[in-house]
Amino acid sequence: MLHRRKKRWMYGLLACIVAISVNLATPTVSQAGFFENLLRGVLIWGVQSYQISNLSDAQEQDFGQQIHNELTRSGQVKLYQNQRVVSYINEIGQRLARQSTRPNLNYRFFVVEDDSVNAFATMGGYNYVNTGLIKTAANEAELASVIGHEIGHIAAKHSLEQMRMQARNQGILAATGLDSSQIVQLGVAIAVDYPNSRSDETEADDLGFNMLTRAGYAPEAMASFMKKLMAANSGGGRPPEFLSTHPATNDRIARLQNKAARYAGNPQGSLYAEGLNQQRYRSRMSPLL
Repeated sequence: MLHRRKKRWMYGLLACIVAISVNLATPTVSQAGFFENLLRGVLIWGVQSYQISNLSDAQEQDFGQQIHNELTRSGQVKLYQNQRVVSYINEIGQRLARQSTRPNLNYRFFVVEDDSVNAFATMGGYNYVNTGLIKTAANEAELASVIGHEIGHIAAKHSLEQMRMQARNQGILAATGLDSSQIVQLGVAIAVDYPNSRSDETEADDLGFNMLTRAGYAPEAMASFMKKLMAANSGGGRPPEFLSTHPATNDRIARLQNKAARYAGNPQGSLYAEGLNQQRYRSRMSPLL
């Protein structure tokens, strides 16, 4: 009797399995949607999404490294390799970074072999200065003013804000955020294609100016360098890239001149006068100049 009941139970189980198999083989619309979503879930399982606003410093630095790798691998950035020049740029950059509002990031500084007058930064502390801009600067303070400005963009997380905006515009910003490949792709595009907003430029100017003065550099250097670039382009033609992607240059120069003027009557004004020695600058940059 017990043996007979056991057989009936097994037959019932087999019948259920067969019925389920038949249903799976000929799915209804609702079943098809369910299994399509299930398959999609399996395919993307293990792909982590990130909320841009919640990235830790360590995550931001990791993405900065990935963006750097893609910029150099793709040939969009060709690094200048002379160690004497690169070390000097890093020396200036680290001096400024210690005075930033995010001094704990692992800041990295690179020289790009490109004659255009430009500099840019990506998330996580990665800064790039073109050889063309280095040649155009008259002294260390003028170069430091540009590097400080770029560090300001990093300190204020402007690339992350721009990434969120571009992801929203492109319709790829999901409720869960962005996956790592999307972050890297957007980071590369932002570095080479998208200008910063007027408000971001103003904030980076202010943060850069503060770094410049705290590090002891001459405060007038930021405005003087921008003014020099504008004067060099007064004959028409395409403006230097650093100015063409940084709007409202006249207004910015006036603001920075007013800020620098506050130091003119300072009893400790001599503390804010470093970096103006042109001969020393040219000596340090001699492999490039």
